[in-house]
Amino acid sequence: MMKAHLKSFVANTAYSPIAWPVYKCCGMLSGKLAKIYGHALFTRKNSERDMLLAKVIEDLFPDLTVANGPFKGMRYAAAQSVGSALLPKLLGSYESELHGALEEMFVRKYTTVVDIGCAEGYYAVGLALNHPQAEVYAFDTDPNARQACSEMASLNGVASRVHIGGFCDEKVLSSIPLGNRALIIADCEGYEGALFTEELVGRLGMHDLIIETHDFLDIEISTRLRSSFAGSHIVESVKTVDDISRAHTYKGEELRKYTTEEKRFILSERRPAIMEWLLMRPLGAAEEKMTPCAEASPWQRQDSLIPYACPAP
Repeated sequence: MMKAHLKSFVANTAYSPIAWPVYKCCGMLSGKLAKIYGHALFTRKNSERDMLLAKVIEDLFPDLTVANGPFKGMRYAAAQSVGSALLPKLLGSYESELHGALEEMFVRKYTTVVDIGCAEGYYAVGLALNHPQAEVYAFDTDPNARQACSEMASLNGVASRVHIGGFCDEKVLSSIPLGNRALIIADCEGYEGALFTEELVGRLGMHDLIIETHDFLDIEISTRLRSSFAGSHIVESVKTVDDISRAHTYKGEELRKYTTEEKRFILSERRPAIMEWLLMRPLGAAEEKMTPCAEASPWQRQDSLIPYACPAP
């Protein structure tokens, strides 16, 4: 009974800023009690962060409209993001490393856009708005994601052109009418390593691709994909910016009143590691630039919230 009371006392007093040094001096934080103390602090920190994020959404985005970035003006049907953080998307800072490439793509007349791992529809609906001539095929294995994507497409008036499906394998992707030039985006949690077979790559020679690789799951994924596409595409690499850099470099006025530590939580994209995208365009389009330097793009200078770093030559 005494042990149970002691555990309860440690967990409850973990909220006190003076608890740690007192317990440490008394030699109380050992074994299971230390774990209880650490768990209580972790729970408290997450709770405080969640409260902060909810308040930021309520204060800055009462109508859930994206404020900046390539999809500025797009509306969310609900305050939810499937599998990723919501606030960076509403702010327009989400995956800002790709903004330069997206800006270049907006001038292309894609017949079709395919989004594999569409989540709630950030890219699927955003690209449908920016490519009014294109049919968009969005896939996700999560039924909640498909429902959210459908609602977002309806809210933004593009539901007739956004076709939503579940699992997208090689057979499904091969069956989509890609037309003269399509954009294929893949963020499928490691499945990209199995999806883009040599045979499939051979059928994608005319089309642009952005593939997020998940080497933390299989360290050879990016290497295999580079090799597979090398014969038909120009392959460029863009890596993610860490959350600390985002907090220090964010330029949007919306977060001026928040501390740098609060910005770190607000802007966090909650990635398990530094991630990499492979940006690929057909060899026949060698004269085009997919990833312009910030100084070369007026859009990037005016609208990017986090500076874009040019890839190494």
